[in-house]
Amino acid sequence: MNKAEMRSAILEAREKNGTTWDAIAAAAGLSAEYTCSACLGMNHLDKDAADAVVRLLGLDESVSLALQRYPHKHWDQAVPTDPVIYRWYEMLNVYGETIKELIHEKFGDGIMSAIDLTMNLDRQVDPNGDRVRVVISGKFLPYKTW
Repeated sequence: MNKAEMRSAILEAREKNGTTWDAIAAAAGLSAEYTCSACLGMNHLDKDAADAVVRLLGLDESVSLALQRYPHKHWDQAVPTDPVIYRWYEMLNVYGETIKELIHEKFGDGIMSAIDLTMNLDRQVDPNGDRVRVVISGKFLPYKTW
């Protein structure tokens, strides 16, 4: 089973069973954000976590094996057309250079790691309309001089 087939099997089982990402993450012993990413094919799980996800969703060993394989990350479109994902591109287009400038000012010449990263997504109740609260924390990696 490849990652695309795995993703489809997981999403179908999740919908059929009415299982939440929080419940899947609890079974895996990981955050909902990381577990969801792995189930969508963008990260991997170790054997114990993969087996727990498969048991919870009633799937077979081929899904567990696919969850354990390291992904090949790629994007099929330059800018995705899904409105939620597109807005992230819009935010980076508007604020990306600002973020870069502020990182350089506060840390020096380097980057924020997407490998050593944590993310938390929550609902923030607001009388003017609920808000999506996303906190991303990435390790700063300075460029080396030689």
